[in-house]
Amino acid sequence: MSLQFLKPACVCFVMLAIGLPFAAQAQHGGHELEKDLCILHIGPYRMYFNSYQPKTTYDKQFCQDLPATGHTVVVLDYLEHELRSLPLEVRIIRDTGSEQDLQAVTVLHMPAKVYPSGSVDIAYNFDKPGKFVGLVTVGDQQQHVGRFPFSVGESGTISHFMHYIMVMAPLAAIAAVAATFFFFRGRRKSSEITVS
Repeated sequence: MSLQFLKPACVCFVMLAIGLPFAAQAQHGGHELEKDLCILHIGPYRMYFNSYQPKTTYDKQFCQDLPATGHTVVVLDYLEHELRSLPLEVRIIRDTGSEQDLQAVTVLHMPAKVYPSGSVDIAYNFDKPGKFVGLVTVGDQQQHVGRFPFSVGESGTISHFMHYIMVMAPLAAIAAVAATFFFFRGRRKSSEITVS
């Protein structure tokens, strides 16, 4: 095997490895996935949030896409200590594309309240599949609003793993094509040297 082939192939695989962390990060509707933790941005504040469906998936955590309907627990954990003294309101609405009449699309409402523990548990029984939006409002005048869209029990939903595969497959294919090109190019040059 030619050493000329190894250098370009190594470069291709290094580029692929560098692309992995960037492909794994995703940001959707004011929240992001960071090392398996979902972060909700609410103005200058941030919260970790995770969803659980203990009766069907035990302790498995979800960010955006809940696999089934049924009993669901969403946990919000404050990242800034300052949030512990501010009132927080939570509303889960059906994602109809319009928020003109919040009351009409609201499925769960938790009035503004101070959570000195820095953690909020939201429990709800989703009886129908669909798309929803969580609205988290913070502040004395409710000046900061964070949103996290999610789906419940929709089989057509693309999971984070599938999204990762969809991003990585083309990158892996490009690296394989480049490596093959440089391999055959290196073999052709070595055979030309041998002939002459």
